[in-house]
Amino acid sequence: MPSTAILQEAQKLHNVSDRLDSLSEEHPDISDALITISGNVRHTATLLEVLVVTKMGPTSEPGLANA
Repeated sequence: MPSTAILQEAQKLHNVSDRLDSLSEEHPDISDALITISGNVRHTATLLEVLVVTKMGPTSEPGLANA
């Protein structure tokens, strides 16, 4: 189902955001930039999830949109 594939990509974006947050702790010289990018990636993932729910309806796989 297309909505499941999009939600899986959104989850991958959430994971990228988490990794960027971790990297920001390891690299204080570029921490601010990494945190900003991380927030933008997380925001994009959330927008994808909202798009799926509003345009395609809720997914039948529990927890995927909230993962």
